[in-house]
Amino acid sequence: MNKTFTNNNIDNFTSKELDWKIIQSEMKNKLGSEVYESWLKKISFIEEHNNYLLLSVPTRFIRDWITSRYLDQILKIIKLYKKDIIRIEFKIIDQKIDKELKDSINIENTQNEKVSFIKDSYLQYNRIDPNKRFDNFINGSSNRLAYEASLKVTETISHYNPLYIYGGVGMGKTHLLNSIGFEMKKKNKVMFISAERFMYQFVKSIKSNDMVKFKEYFRNTDILLIDDIQFISGKEAMQEEFFHTFNALLDKGSQIIVSADRAPNKLMRIQERIKSRFSGGLVVDIQKPDLELRKKIVQKKTDELNNLYSDQLQVSKEIQDFISNEISGSVRELVGAVNRIVSFSRIYNKVLNLPETKVVLKDLLNISENKVTIDLIQTIVCKFFKISKNEMLSSRRSRYLVRPRQTAIYLTKVLTSKSLPEIGREFSNRDHTTIIHSVKTIEKIKEKNPEMVDNINKLKNQILYNNKENEI
Repeated sequence: MNKTFTNNNIDNFTSKELDWKIIQSEMKNKLGSEVYESWLKKISFIEEHNNYLLLSVPTRFIRDWITSRYLDQILKIIKLYKKDIIRIEFKIIDQKIDKELKDSINIENTQNEKVSFIKDSYLQYNRIDPNKRFDNFINGSSNRLAYEASLKVTETISHYNPLYIYGGVGMGKTHLLNSIGFEMKKKNKVMFISAERFMYQFVKSIKSNDMVKFKEYFRNTDILLIDDIQFISGKEAMQEEFFHTFNALLDKGSQIIVSADRAPNKLMRIQERIKSRFSGGLVVDIQKPDLELRKKIVQKKTDELNNLYSDQLQVSKEIQDFISNEISGSVRELVGAVNRIVSFSRIYNKVLNLPETKVVLKDLLNISENKVTIDLIQTIVCKFFKISKNEMLSSRRSRYLVRPRQTAIYLTKVLTSKSLPEIGREFSNRDHTTIIHSVKTIEKIKEKNPEMVDNINKLKNQILYNNKENEI
């Protein structure tokens, strides 16, 4: 194990600028060379703000993987060197547009940029994601109106003003706003901000007695895009300022595009005059993706990952169809499901079959929930091996009983959160060491016996989903 930091390292803790090479070295030491080379090496340092870091990674898949597994540990390492850092933000930067983005992030060139920023604030970088464009937005019957309206706005400013797009979480609202901003920043001055950041800057400006500058920044723009406007709910003072900013922009012919999670008349604790302004423009909604659109999304995502990992394992057509049919909640869930399948395939270096896919995606699947109990596991295992539950729970050690019993114990350990003593009690008060032995025995058999692997997968499938179609 590595020793704690030396006194020489401590000098870096209070340094004005974070040395990213030192952080990289520590990540490699703390998290291991394999993890570092596979994932963390791909992180690049962009900029350090007052209390957070802006980092970049080449793909959304890498960002999601790092965020879900290593973010807390990375932040812990960074905080040892810079205590003020409380969070990390990732930017997805394609190598082809790396230079363009870095130029737009450079605050010294703010005056020459088409996208406006507020100095010394959270808006010091361009929120527009170059990976979210019209050409990679997949449209279907559920989102076509919103897509067409967004395209129209980029052709004729103020034709639909404001454009109000609403829909549930993960439906593509931010993608459309981002696409509009990405397209229009070529010839116009664009401000793209979330309602939450607008609120933060508003409060900050009041505290610093600098509302004049705030008004200048937000009213001196050609295109204002505000994401998740529902978050201004209940903030009366901020709503007042937003209303006047809104009117000032309309008067000067600027285009306003707003997104929310509900229709204008359903917004809670927001001034009626603001809701009236929203309703006076073009209001379009994005509905849940239908099966045809879901298939398109899954196909495109798998193609992207197959191209990215061409030398790795592929997602089969059967799995793609299964995901498209069973996950109907949102676009984000669909993409997350494909990412998860690819991740597990690469980690275990094998192509997942359908039962394994169901286990991996159990929290996302839109199948009627079936709470897994030990009694259910015992019942299904007994039926599979054609023995009675009394025989399984007995003290007899006949071979035809021992294997089913060990299988049931193994599945209980894998599919429930029960402790070893709790599992032992449900199997006729067996000792926890017996439980451990049973689990290890099945794991060893699985390594050498494909038939056991197949049986375990079939049983998992039945236990988790109780699907008659898959009954054995």
